[in-house]
Amino acid sequence: MGSQLITDIAALWAKYGSVYLGGVRNTLLLSIIATALGCLIGFLCGILQTIPCAPGDNFLKRFVLKLIRLLIRVYVEVFRGTPMILQSVFIYYGVPYFFGVAFGSIWTVSIVVVSINTGAYMAESVRGGIMSVDPGQTEGAKAIGMTHWQTMLYVILPQTLRNIMPQIGNNYIINVKDTSVMFIIGFSDFFAVHKMVSGAVFKYFPSAAIEMVGYLTLTLSASLLLRFVEKRLDGSDNYELVNADQLVMTAGTYSYPASGTPFDEKSQEYREVKK
Repeated sequence: MGSQLITDIAALWAKYGSVYLGGVRNTLLLSIIATALGCLIGFLCGILQTIPCAPGDNFLKRFVLKLIRLLIRVYVEVFRGTPMILQSVFIYYGVPYFFGVAFGSIWTVSIVVVSINTGAYMAESVRGGIMSVDPGQTEGAKAIGMTHWQTMLYVILPQTLRNIMPQIGNNYIINVKDTSVMFIIGFSDFFAVHKMVSGAVFKYFPSAAIEMVGYLTLTLSASLLLRFVEKRLDGSDNYELVNADQLVMTAGTYSYPASGTPFDEKSQEYREVKK
């Protein structure tokens, strides 16, 4: 049985290997682009949700901020609470149904759907990452005159990025697998190739074995790359202990010159008095 499976897999790869690789390429492109756009959406939503709003602020500012937070909350709950396969159907078929115009190509719809779905998850991750940063960092930045946006850009977001890096990698791995639902609107990803090949030659399990190994390779590679990036962001963990502070004189090590010792203006030092 094992030799037969290997024979069938080899035969499928010899005949459809380029087709499988084309599906892998489409899956990687969609996952990378959509994850990057989703992170941008998540960071924007996270920043907007953390803009300070005090009771003493003017009414217009408080109203606009509350409206923005409400819209973000609705967006997050809708796209986190519904399956991505239905979101793609609603956008790809719903826009022409209601407005009479096509939303765009299959690639465009796939990128939009996966991006906004990723952004909904990243919005809460970014918000939590911003809140996890020590409030003293924000207070210190404001004390030196930095605005809220400057504080976010130069102080808070770099730390937030490191804190949520595992979640970014997790969302990317999820996207690698979940882009398979885009076949419902005709997107030719890795999983769509499996359905096409297995339907043509009726070799379902050998084709599924190729898919399993392919997806596992993609996700394991992403995990290893993520761990490498995390270590680079952490920096070196080798520290040299400083035994003596060069800026502070240790008590008893400084000797004052004797009374009457001449001072050399050129060398800025006291000259030694010969006895």
